[in-house]
Amino acid sequence: MAAIMGKETRIRDRLDVSPRFRESDAIRLNNMFRGRDTAEMLESVLGDGLAGDVTLVSSFGAESVALLHLVSTVDKSVPVLFLETGKHFPETLAYRDLLADRLGLNLVNLTPDPADLAAKDDTGLRWSYDPDGCCEIRKVKPLARAMARFDASITGRKGFQSATRRGLPRFEIDKTDPEGRLKINPLADWDPTRVAAYIAEHDLPAHPLVAEGYPSIGCAPCTNKVKPGEDPRSGRWSGWDKTECGIHVDGHQAIF
Repeated sequence: MAAIMGKETRIRDRLDVSPRFRESDAIRLNNMFRGRDTAEMLESVLGDGLAGDVTLVSSFGAESVALLHLVSTVDKSVPVLFLETGKHFPETLAYRDLLADRLGLNLVNLTPDPADLAAKDDTGLRWSYDPDGCCEIRKVKPLARAMARFDASITGRKGFQSATRRGLPRFEIDKTDPEGRLKINPLADWDPTRVAAYIAEHDLPAHPLVAEGYPSIGCAPCTNKVKPGEDPRSGRWSGWDKTECGIHVDGHQAIF
């Protein structure tokens, strides 16, 4: 399996050819770490170079602090990419800065191309009539540019968050990326109780909007409060046939 190598021959040292990873690599990694502790898995992936050059993509949302803390305890040098769309709640930006300072994160803020904004969203209201187009300009394209130097990304997605994320594997090929980068979902099998227990155990600060009824937090114009018992992500893009921003695809076939 060409994509998974030991310490002596790191992926980052080989020629950068496409695809970086194949489905068989994701299957092998899922089998390799089946039943293994999450922190142990991250230590192996990051310490042994099994996924090449890795970054963490974080929204600094409702549950982000658990994964950010986990990764920071393993390797504080991992770049943490934040999509600064220009549409976030002020509380999210303050929370980002708080966690970056407290956890010692290697934070990288990604912003939209000013030329794209001028040409396609000069009023700043594209979210109101074309949320997919807004996400494309403010999230998908900036992240694609930043990912050019990485082989894999760590995400905070969890299987319990929505029906489209049910069965999410720990490792998968990024279906939005023609170069076959790897997506790593360390918390794929964590449930809300486990997330809450981890946050409490490590005395981690909560996003201030969670207590106000926002269990999933994105850009302010496209995020609403959620009633008790509803799908945690039902407040995202309410009224639209849209469940993901475009950096992830709808639905996942579990790879075991």
